[in-house]
Amino acid sequence: MACLRSSGSNSADTHWMQHALELARRAEREQEVPVGAVLVRGEEIAGEGWNQPILTSDPTAHAEIMALRSAAAAIENYRLPGTTLYVTLEPCTMCAGAIIHARVDRVVFGAHDPKSGAAGGLFALLGTDQLNHQVKVAGGILEPECSKLLRNFFQRRRSSSTLSR
Repeated sequence: MACLRSSGSNSADTHWMQHALELARRAEREQEVPVGAVLVRGEEIAGEGWNQPILTSDPTAHAEIMALRSAAAAIENYRLPGTTLYVTLEPCTMCAGAIIHARVDRVVFGAHDPKSGAAGGLFALLGTDQLNHQVKVAGGILEPECSKLLRNFFQRRRSSSTLSR
């Protein structure tokens, strides 16, 4: 399945993806899988998050969910129309479902995830016309940087686990 595409990326997409990368680095410092997300409304941050399932003992604490929760609390509404979510890794099915329910307008992601992505990698949930809300999607924004961060994290994790055997 091909990634669904919006009208393309722009300099704002690059700017906000760099912010999401900083959040991913925060997750990495906390020994979490380095994924970061920032939800933007207009030109302002509505919410942000980074992976925290280990720290919080919460399997739903993905970067996207944390950003949606942060924005919903700040806005005091679970609906988040007029927003764009920037995330360093293609959202999974759980996150795609939350994005749809929150009525996010657009998702911009960095690294593609062919094994579990739900924005065209394995599934195309975000843009399907079979649901009551469709999300515009742009993928591959700063993909080399996003992919390298994840690849290096997992290489270090694998090498440290083989050293401890």
